[in-house]
Amino acid sequence: MLKGNKRWLYIAVPIFFFWFFGQIDKLGISIIQTDAGFLNDLGLTGADRNAKVGFITFIFTIAYAVSNLFWGVIIDKLGARKTAMLGLVIWTITMITAGLSTTYEMFVVSRIALGLGEGMMIPVCGKFISNWFNHKELGKAQASWLSGNYLGPAIGAVMLSVIIASLHWQAAFFILAAFNLLLVLPLFYFLSRDRPEEHKGISQTELSYIREENPAEVGKKKKSFAQDYRYWIVWFGMIISSFLFFGISIWLPTYLIEAKSFSREAMTSITSISWLFALGFVLLCGYLADKTNRPSLLATILFALTTVFLTAGVMSPNAIVAGVCMGLAMGTQGGVFHLSNLFIVKFSTPETAGRAAGLMGFTNIFGGFSSYIMGWLRDVSNGDFGPSIIILIIAAGLGFSAYIFTLKREARELRINNTNIEKATI
Repeated sequence: MLKGNKRWLYIAVPIFFFWFFGQIDKLGISIIQTDAGFLNDLGLTGADRNAKVGFITFIFTIAYAVSNLFWGVIIDKLGARKTAMLGLVIWTITMITAGLSTTYEMFVVSRIALGLGEGMMIPVCGKFISNWFNHKELGKAQASWLSGNYLGPAIGAVMLSVIIASLHWQAAFFILAAFNLLLVLPLFYFLSRDRPEEHKGISQTELSYIREENPAEVGKKKKSFAQDYRYWIVWFGMIISSFLFFGISIWLPTYLIEAKSFSREAMTSITSISWLFALGFVLLCGYLADKTNRPSLLATILFALTTVFLTAGVMSPNAIVAGVCMGLAMGTQGGVFHLSNLFIVKFSTPETAGRAAGLMGFTNIFGGFSSYIMGWLRDVSNGDFGPSIIILIIAAGLGFSAYIFTLKREARELRINNTNIEKATI
C-alpha cells in the first residue's frame, strides 16, 4: 500500500502529530482560562481580569512571531529534522514549568518560552513539504499536517476539559509534556530525514517522482519571494487571518459561557465542533487548490464568508446559531492559513522556504494583539463582546479587499500554465 508513497509515512505522520500536540499546547489555554481554579490560583481576578487573560496569549504570540524570524534562518542551515527535535525539547520543559507555576508572572514566563520554542513550526513544515513532495501534491501535503493543526484542538478541547474536571489544571500541562517527549520526539528521530535522498526507505522511483519538474516552470527563473508583490499580499492576509483566528479561538469558550450562558459541557462541544469546521475547510481547500490552481480566489471567498458568519453570529438572537456561526468564521480562517502556507512553497525555493515561512510566521504577532484588544474591550464595555466582534468584522473586510488584487494575475498565469502544459505533452 505504501510502495512508492513512503514519504507520507516518513514526513506526513511526524508533522501531523507535531501540530496535533503543538496546537493543544498553544491554544489549549482557551479552555484552561475558563477554569475557576486556574484563575484563582494565578490571581486572575478584579476589574482588569480579561485584559490579563488576553495578555497571556498576547505575550506568547510576541515571542512566537519574533522567533519565526530567526528560526527560518536556522532551519535553512541546521535542517528541519534537528530543528524540530530541538523545539520539542523546549516545549516539554516549558509545559512542565507552566504546570508548576504558582503566580501569574511565572506562568507568563513559561508562555514566552513556549512561544520561542514553537516559532519554528511553520518554517519546519514548509521546509519538509518543499523538500519531500511533488509539485502536483503540495495542496494535499499541506493539508495532511494542517489537519493536525485543527484536529488537535478539536480533540484537545474535550481532553483538557476531562483532565481539568478529573484532576487539576496543572495535570493538563504535565500530560501534554509527556506526549511531546514520548511520542512526537521519537517519531521525528526514527522516521524523518531532511531530504528524501538521505532516507534509506525511499526508492529511486519515488525519488524521481518527488523531483519531477513542473512543466509550467521549466525554463523559468524563479525570482526571490521578496520580489513578488503577491507574497506581500499573502503576508498582509496572514496578518488579518492571525488577528481573526486568535481573536475567535482564544475567546470562543469564554464567549460561549459568559455571553451565551452555555454550560461547560455545551461549550466544550461547540468549541470542538468549531475546530472540526476548520479541519473541514483545510481538507476542502487542499483538494480545491490542487484541482483549480486558484488559491487566491479561494482565499478571497473565505474572507467574504468570514464576514458573513461573524455578522450573522453577532446579530442572531439564538445562542446556538450564534455559537455555530462564530465557529464557522474560525473555520474559514483555517482554510486561509492552509492556503497561505501553500503560497510559501509556491513563491519560494527549497533553499529559501525556511526564511519565507519564518517571515510569514511573524504575522502571528497580530493574533496576540487581537487577544489582548478583545480582553481590554470587554473590560471597558462591562464584559460585552459586541465591540470586539465588530473589530473582527472590519478585519475580515480588509483581508477580502487585499486578495482581490491577486485575482487577475492568478487567472492570467493559469491560462499560460495550461498552454505550456499542453505544449509539453504534444
